[in-house]
Amino acid sequence: MLVGSKVRLRPIEDEDLPRFVAWLGDPEVRRQLALVLGPGLAQEKQWREQTLALPALERPFAIEARVGRGGWRLVGSASLQSFDWRNRSAELGLVIGDKTKWDRGLGTDVTEVLVRHAFATLNLHRVWLRVFVDNPRGRKVYERAGFVLEGRQRDGDFRDGDYRDVLVYSLLSTEWAARRLKT
Repeated sequence: MLVGSKVRLRPIEDEDLPRFVAWLGDPEVRRQLALVLGPGLAQEKQWREQTLALPALERPFAIEARVGRGGWRLVGSASLQSFDWRNRSAELGLVIGDKTKWDRGLGTDVTEVLVRHAFATLNLHRVWLRVFVDNPRGRKVYERAGFVLEGRQRDGDFRDGDYRDVLVYSLLSTEWAARRLKT
């Protein structure tokens, strides 16, 4: 389990899947994801089986947010994925599916926890991600965490009859270490 100031990341359990299906069925949640259509429960179970076949260090996490004194509530999922162990690189992904928890700093905390895990535990050198140009909330989270815009895939995503750009950000272990020394 990985713990931040507002969240903890734990293994995904079978009982989490119905909530994931509900969140991913919401067009507002899905708009900032690579998914065009939300999965059904059977698809989500198949995805879970595929993730269980991954090495333990490459499996996604359930995001739980603190509620009350000592309580936790499932609010989303996060992962390091597309591992390239030779180049010590992985892609970061996260979704806060519970819209009642948007704009509360959870994405920032999840990003910090995953980045710390990537560099301090997994010894990665580079963490990268993709974010849609029309996702100011996500861009703000990643820029706050020190991610640097390194490219733009022009018209990289077609959604609802329009194209939009996909931005590529990255953070290097040396940049992360330098930021930690400043705080």
